[in-house]
Formats: sequence, C-alpha cells, structure tokens
Amino acid sequence: MLADDHLGAGRERLDGPEDLEPYRTALARIDADNAQQVVVAERAGEVVGTLQLGVLPGLSRRGATRAQVEAVRVRGDLRGTGLGTALLRWVVDEARRRGCAVVQLTTDGSRTDAHRFYERLGFVASHRGYKLPLHG
Repeated sequence: MLADDHLGAGRERLDGPEDLEPYRTALARIDADNAQQVVVAERAGEVVGTLQLGVLPGLSRRGATRAQVEAVRVRGDLRGTGLGTALLRWVVDEARRRGCAVVQLTTDGSRTDAHRFYERLGFVASHRGYKLPLHG
C-alpha cells in the first residue's frame, strides 16, 4: 500500500524479495520501540489499511506529549468506505489513552483528497512543514 499512489510509486521499491529487507529492518526497529507502533487493519485475513503511530515527549506546551501519525494507507478499493475514518478515530482514542495533548500528522501538498479527509475529521492545517533530504 505504501507504493499504491503517485508519490509512493516513485519512492518505494519492490522489484524483488531483497527489496523487502529495508522494510523488515524498519519494522523490527519500530517493534522494539515502545513509543512506536504499526497498526494494521484486516478484513477476511487481508491487510486493508495501515498506519504508524509514534508517541513523542516534548518540551513545548508545558512538556506535552504528542501523537505523531505516519504512513496512513487504505487499500485503493476500500477508500471512501469509512475504514480510514475508523483508523484515525482509533488513533485519537489511543492518543488520549496515552496522555497525549495533540495528534499531529503531515501529508504531502499534492494529496488534496487526503487534506479534505483529515479536515473532515477535525484536523487543522495550522503549521507549515519543511523537510531536508539527507541522501539522494
């Protein structure tokens, strides 16, 4: 699902079994970190949605903890069925349970459908994000 859109198709390589190794390594690192988790939605034994949730301690907002959401994906044929909404509602509930003060996420500027989706769920485009690629 990470490669199932115009952005992921260009940055996620899955040419053969050897291309899965970086993903396996990343998943093992996430699994070993209690502040991180990968959430998977299944239907009839098939993965149909996923996201990564990180819990970040912080200094601002009086030492508030933040929930950081990454890599939200819903299988293409199930978009618009409420699955993404259910995943993000779970995130908000889990963030509250973990004592987070805010749930934050970034989304590429070209993903206008995703922007509408997040805004419909109450997320506000309140900040501007910057990235600096460190390798080609």
